[in-house]
Amino acid sequence: MRPALAAFSGVLAGCTALTVAELVSVWVRPQAGPVVAVGSAAIDRTPPAVKDWAIRNFGTDDKLVLQLGILAVLALLALASGLLALRHVRSAAAGVLLFGVVGGLAATSRPDSAGITDAVPSLAGAAAGAVTLLLLVSRLTATRTETGAETGESGAGDEPGWDRRGFVITAVAAAAASTGAGTLGRRLNGSTARDAVASREDVVLPAPGSPAPATPKGAGLQIRGISPFITPTDLFYRVDTALVVPKVDATAWRLRIHGLGVGKAVSLSYDDLLRRDLIERDITLTCVSNEVGGPYVGNARWIGVPLAPLLAECGVRAPSEGGPADQLVSRSVDGMTIGSPVEDVMDGRDALLALGMNGRPLPFEHGFPARMVVPGLYGYVSACKWIEDIELTTFDAYDAYWVKRDWAREAPVKTQSRIDTPKPFARPRAGTVMVAGVAWAQNRGIDRVEIRVDDGGWQEARLAAEDSRDTWRQWSFAWQATKGGHTLTVRATDRTGTVQTEKRTRTVPDGAGGRHSVVVTVE
Repeated sequence: MRPALAAFSGVLAGCTALTVAELVSVWVRPQAGPVVAVGSAAIDRTPPAVKDWAIRNFGTDDKLVLQLGILAVLALLALASGLLALRHVRSAAAGVLLFGVVGGLAATSRPDSAGITDAVPSLAGAAAGAVTLLLLVSRLTATRTETGAETGESGAGDEPGWDRRGFVITAVAAAAASTGAGTLGRRLNGSTARDAVASREDVVLPAPGSPAPATPKGAGLQIRGISPFITPTDLFYRVDTALVVPKVDATAWRLRIHGLGVGKAVSLSYDDLLRRDLIERDITLTCVSNEVGGPYVGNARWIGVPLAPLLAECGVRAPSEGGPADQLVSRSVDGMTIGSPVEDVMDGRDALLALGMNGRPLPFEHGFPARMVVPGLYGYVSACKWIEDIELTTFDAYDAYWVKRDWAREAPVKTQSRIDTPKPFARPRAGTVMVAGVAWAQNRGIDRVEIRVDDGGWQEARLAAEDSRDTWRQWSFAWQATKGGHTLTVRATDRTGTVQTEKRTRTVPDGAGGRHSVVVTVE
């Protein structure tokens, strides 16, 4: 029985460590908590191929899977620590403290680290966990003499067994303290988040000086199974490295612009941005982790501040006009750095410091209070969420987060297309089968989409009306399907005449290449 109780003691000590760390993180930073810190450090050090695998297999649940995995590992380690403590209690307690050191090192190694103070939650939690383990195991290893006194050594007058009453009292006290610390920590962290939520709820987006043109009639095809022309906000893909979505209070938020070519550093509040001339545009975004035919692409209506005029007011010039900076490094509140070509941001495309999405202030998951949106560039070189800093520099002087991890410095979106219906392995009936989907080549536009059935020739699909060259374009093809198994393949041609490549490549280093195909069985 004592081994089982020792294992339970280890788990209870682990829970105490985590809840105390969460409580202490209230006075440091929520991101300094051990689970978030270790998980974020793991993301930072994970090879790109493994990240792609996680995104492919778990989608937007990849972060939840990582956190559950960390908790499962910690639970196993806690069980082992409890069992070890029966024979070597000091070694087990030292092991708990070592886990705290690992968490502290992970917290201080993050790009957004506030320094040594970020290690405090992990160290404080580990200390609480070690003390809890020592107290519990001391009850399991103590014996009672005939007089009722406790001792750590057995003798002729000892009663067999251990201090059951003392163990129960200590375990109940530890569980109560752990529960209290966890509840208080969540409430205090929740109060900080409530301020951010309230600041978002108070936002009234002004009418844009340049509203988005009305969506052309026929841009959205009425075909079952095709992606809607405008992606609903709650269905828009989310791919980032934030284990905990930052909740930023817009009333305290500031954006700093500085660096090469900026005469004097500029600091802008959220209200400063709202008072500027805003524009509204439909823009399709694509994640570089999107495999051929994948789901990480979406089209939304964005409202925000045009970046080029804002940068020009700060003194920034494009490299083609003699500007000294060729890279714009945007920094997020969570430490993420994203490098964008200054030339692309200032070449006339509708690059935005976005404040709203689909008629509402940005959701927290998509970057509230502000994020970058640059048509024609993959998100990892353009779409910084929760942005708080813009630095003008050069590609030679600085490598942003993803570039340090073997991704390309510059990454224009590749011409791509996707079959939305029929789905892979569908079993449609013989006769007319509507094949439909979307194609995109942001900042260039789509001119043609073609379908091939098996090894036959390419046949032109019908294109829906074009909204703009920065949005995806729907297409359809009425296929006269015959019985049997068939492979449907799609390819797109953009406005420059570039045909979607047939060569299949993975996402690293600058986006997937190849043509999407589905296999169906016609009945």
